[in-house]
Amino acid sequence: MKEMVLVNGARSSSVEVLDRGLQYGDGVFRTLKVVAGEVRWWEDQYRKLAEDCAALAIPCPDKQALGGEVRKIAAGPGVGVVKIIVTRGAGQRGYAIPAAAAASRIVMGFSGGGNETREVRVRWCDLRLSVQPRLAGIKHLNRLENVLARSEWSDPEIAEGLLLDEAGHVICGTMSNLFLHEQGRLVTPDLCGSGVAGVARGRIIRAAGRHARQVRVEQCSRERLLAADGLFLCNSLIGVWRVAELENRHWPDDGWAEKLRSWLDEDH
Repeated sequence: MKEMVLVNGARSSSVEVLDRGLQYGDGVFRTLKVVAGEVRWWEDQYRKLAEDCAALAIPCPDKQALGGEVRKIAAGPGVGVVKIIVTRGAGQRGYAIPAAAAASRIVMGFSGGGNETREVRVRWCDLRLSVQPRLAGIKHLNRLENVLARSEWSDPEIAEGLLLDEAGHVICGTMSNLFLHEQGRLVTPDLCGSGVAGVARGRIIRAAGRHARQVRVEQCSRERLLAADGLFLCNSLIGVWRVAELENRHWPDDGWAEKLRSWLDEDH
């Protein structure tokens, strides 16, 4: 399938060379799963997009206009994934934010997005995430740490790599958030200094509260992760993966993965 792209609402395959998203990674993005021509979790995805734009002082596209563009792309033949990029727009050379910058939006459709995987094998990454509270949680365009971490392996049997920060705290996967199961409780790493607070992570935390289950947001060490009763990865495309193997540690299926999957699909 040839990718479908809208740039500021018009069919295009190019952006302005002076766009600050291209020059500096000055922007944010979302990746949405499409099922039967409809994007999943649109309300959550737009809310997170707006929060990330606000954190960087980038005007967020109008919800109704952007939603129309997203639906147009999602309805295309074979589209399984829609990606939204919002940049600060074009500007002259230099880091200073132009006073007259007008945000740009790009909406793209891709094939794929299906998730047949249920359990996975993962590894530790050597790269350590830097700590920057001003950017923590935001899905901004500068993802070079993730690119470098993902380049550390080519084994197709390894589905994901786990990342620690400079202090040795477990943060996330290269493309996913983490949940640990500890004696009936769920724990997810604190993202106050690094990482992306994904929509799937947020939906699981909210659903746990509705089901009277406690979720603790805490710092997690490598040793704590390995001692957990279960380990799960999530994002908007994969849903929930159960980690079956990490180096010499093996986890049996304790039933929690299916529970988390059902929570993700709740209409809240």
